[in-house]
Amino acid sequence: MRECSRLSRRAVIGLAAAALPLSTATEASATAVIGGERLARTGVQVRGASGLPHKLTARSWLIADCESGEVLASFNAHGRLAPASTLKMLFADTVLKKFDRTERYTVKDSDVLDVPAGSSLVGIKPGLTYTVEQLWQGVFLRSGNDAVHVLSHMNGGIAETVAEMQAKAKDLQALDTHVVSPDGFDHPGQISSAYDLSLFGRHGLKDADFRGYCGTRTANFPAGGKKTFQIQNTDRLLTGALGLRTYDGLIGVKNGYTSNAGNTFTGAATRGGRTLLVTVMHPAEGGIAVYEQTAALLDWGFGRGRSAQAVGTLVDPLSEGGARSGAAPARNAAQAAAAPGANSGGSSTVRVAEGAGVTALLLTAGAVMMVKRRRRAVAAAAMAEAAEADTEVARAAGVAGPAESGGRHRR
Repeated sequence: MRECSRLSRRAVIGLAAAALPLSTATEASATAVIGGERLARTGVQVRGASGLPHKLTARSWLIADCESGEVLASFNAHGRLAPASTLKMLFADTVLKKFDRTERYTVKDSDVLDVPAGSSLVGIKPGLTYTVEQLWQGVFLRSGNDAVHVLSHMNGGIAETVAEMQAKAKDLQALDTHVVSPDGFDHPGQISSAYDLSLFGRHGLKDADFRGYCGTRTANFPAGGKKTFQIQNTDRLLTGALGLRTYDGLIGVKNGYTSNAGNTFTGAATRGGRTLLVTVMHPAEGGIAVYEQTAALLDWGFGRGRSAQAVGTLVDPLSEGGARSGAAPARNAAQAAAAPGANSGGSSTVRVAEGAGVTALLLTAGAVMMVKRRRRAVAAAAMAEAAEADTEVARAAGVAGPAESGGRHRR
């Protein structure tokens, strides 16, 4: 009885100790998400504030303080979705500083031959000479894929530019993003997330040229000879159109649309000395809903959202001293397409089930160990009894047993 009792106590202690690394490893894994563990959860994430807009139908959205990087609220922040022309923010983050804005370039036929059919265009003509500033106005105001391709060829070609954009995304710790083309046009495998697009917008707004281009409402564009035509920014919150009013304090940044991606938008506005950044991807209604939902989130952020406590953070680039974070957890198609109102406790349920399974395994192993030790104890007693007739010696031999060597279960 003593031997059995002793083993039971030790087994309990061993099992308790074995459980500690499991929970520690689980928490370490959870906090490895870029920007914080809560940003990987399904469902709306918000703390310390109420009154979020009711009609948020986007498949993914995020609102953050642009200066501090604190994420005030989010939904499916790391959901991987087609970005459309909002990916041009990463293009600008990568290429913008490589050429002086006054530099002039004469466009060749080969510079625009690879522009995808159906692209948005600013109207670049081979044989005409443009300044770099005019090309960037074509990128930001009209979302011109022709302007993107000209700048990409100036940068060494499409493949070189795509590789540099992917490297820039890695430096920005935008690990949800996979770049296939520099213009954001629909291509298999080209994805990003509300979190990553927010990183691109926040990084770009630190640059005066980027900020100037994305906030320009109209510009005159070369038409050949001394002729020009006016181009207008397609950001409806900046210029007002389709029944929308301009948003007070808006400073940019980039909108996008393709038939596959639907509508996407990253917008930033400043009020009372505070700048908020919002990304909205794929609202169910399409059309102007992306602007309406962005404006509603900005209104919340400047109002009730003032009391919100951070649920995550927009991390800094590695090249600027940002702490290296672990990769965001892989998401399958169902997770990436999670609808508003999804249960936010999925990860906790998985951990509980996982912990229960491992605990059951440990309990089974402990029971087998106890049986083996009891058998060894009986054998030792029998040997002692055969060697000596002394009852006391036999009893002593029966109690004695090998010392238990407890170990911790590691994952």
